[in-house]
Amino acid sequence: MERSLTMELVRVTEAAALASARWMGKGKKEEADDAATTAMRKVFDTIPMKGRVVIGEGERDEAPMLYIGERLGSGDGPEVDIAVDPLEGTDIVALGVWNALAVLAVTDRGKMLHAPDMYMDKIAVGPEAVGKIDINAPVKDNLEAVAKAKNKDVEDVVVTVLHRERHSRIIEDIREAGARIKLIPAGDVAAAINTAFDHTGVDMLLGIGGAPEGVLAAVGLKCLGGELQGKLVPQNDEEYQRCLKMGIDDVSRVLTMEDLCGGDDAIFTATGVTDGELLKGVQFKGSKGTTETVVMRAKSGTVRFIDGNHSLQKKPNLVMKDS
Repeated sequence: MERSLTMELVRVTEAAALASARWMGKGKKEEADDAATTAMRKVFDTIPMKGRVVIGEGERDEAPMLYIGERLGSGDGPEVDIAVDPLEGTDIVALGVWNALAVLAVTDRGKMLHAPDMYMDKIAVGPEAVGKIDINAPVKDNLEAVAKAKNKDVEDVVVTVLHRERHSRIIEDIREAGARIKLIPAGDVAAAINTAFDHTGVDMLLGIGGAPEGVLAAVGLKCLGGELQGKLVPQNDEEYQRCLKMGIDDVSRVLTMEDLCGGDDAIFTATGVTDGELLKGVQFKGSKGTTETVVMRAKSGTVRFIDGNHSLQKKPNLVMKDS
């Protein structure tokens, strides 16, 4: 992939964040998601690349979703696979709470898992605990391993878990081990990425969430030197057959970082829509909008935080006419 592509992709998540943030707290998650998707597609078409969506919001050609198989980009430049979540946390935006993001990930063609839209059991950690975790091990063992790797007591470890009934046993195990828990309503991509930044106060992600979000998070952690392990959790025969169709013949096997995001290069970018531990959300004042974005590349190991100040009067449709 070309180095210049990294900064070009920032414009995509910025546009999605600016468009969806207008819906914060208005209780209309579909409208917020549609705004993010429309803005993301519009800017994608200006990016010099031959992109193919392998993880999107749908598996058929259904507007306005960014569907699996859709071609994005100007048609010139590198051939890449794209994972998108125009608005990771639609309910979060509808409620106006923390950690909604506009997210995308890009790899060289054929290097990203084509994860079906179903559940995935996940464990994620930052760089210090890489190689120390095992998704098949008891929760207590993983907590002790992460604590040791980070030179902490287990009582000081913070685990993020989606607040769902299905996680009642995991929550009980974490509490019995003496670790602390941060329960979140949604947004496990942000939760996984947070494990790689000390200032977020998060050490580990555990539990079942979306498989597409698992791949997105894995790309981000690849860029950061972290680790995510996953296991697909099909709920019925139809989902099992979808796994087979997408080339996953053993749904019980542990998916490693190489399975989720292979090769030596990847780009991940996320722009805050609402405030979170890692990124500030969009702020509006008059005809101006401000954004905060993290963008990173695996090959170089570079991580950038970018503050954007956008003139919505000069660029009302988020794309300059001559861009």
